[in-house]
Amino acid sequence: MVCPLCGVRKARRACPALGQTICASCCGTKRVIEIACPDDCGYLASAREHPAAVVKRQQDRDVATLFPTIQTLTERQYQLFFLLQSVIARHQPEGFTRLLDDDVAEAAGALASTLETASRGVIYEHPAQSLPAQQLVAAIKAFLAEIRQRGATVYDGEIPPVLRAIERGARETRKTTPGDDAYLALIARLLNQRRESPQRAAEQSLIVP
Repeated sequence: MVCPLCGVRKARRACPALGQTICASCCGTKRVIEIACPDDCGYLASAREHPAAVVKRQQDRDVATLFPTIQTLTERQYQLFFLLQSVIARHQPEGFTRLLDDDVAEAAGALASTLETASRGVIYEHPAQSLPAQQLVAAIKAFLAEIRQRGATVYDGEIPPVLRAIERGARETRKTTPGDDAYLALIARLLNQRRESPQRAAEQSLIVP
């Protein structure tokens, strides 16, 4: 039987997500990224416990790149950091544009400036310049309003440091790593390891005292 995904190799692994048998290569390369693997998949669990050497090296590089930007965050800010990164990872700009690291940095910086200004008693909206960045700002605001409505306690003073960490991460990764979406790719890899949605994280009281 030929793998239904590649149409070339023999299908040998039963995929619980697809309800079909696929080849080992497609299982390994499309796992989580293209296939919505359930957490109880044996192949996924095995890969997490025993990642390939190349994957392990990439994970180590990702952590080394990200750590300087988040090392000053508190535990609650750290959880909020990954919640907002989940929003960014899921965000799709309208039209045919795509989100780039520069848009992420611009959106995070603009929203952080707005909140920092408000904390000093001045109401002023610092606008993002690019359209994708403006749309991302709106998405982050909508998400924060949503989780607050659901009962999560997120203090205004906690958000700017998190946004500044995101801004620094996007700008610094852009300088040191080739590609205009290197930071977004890094975060996507880390989120795949965490396998947490913003909603599930909130339900598990990551930011609810």
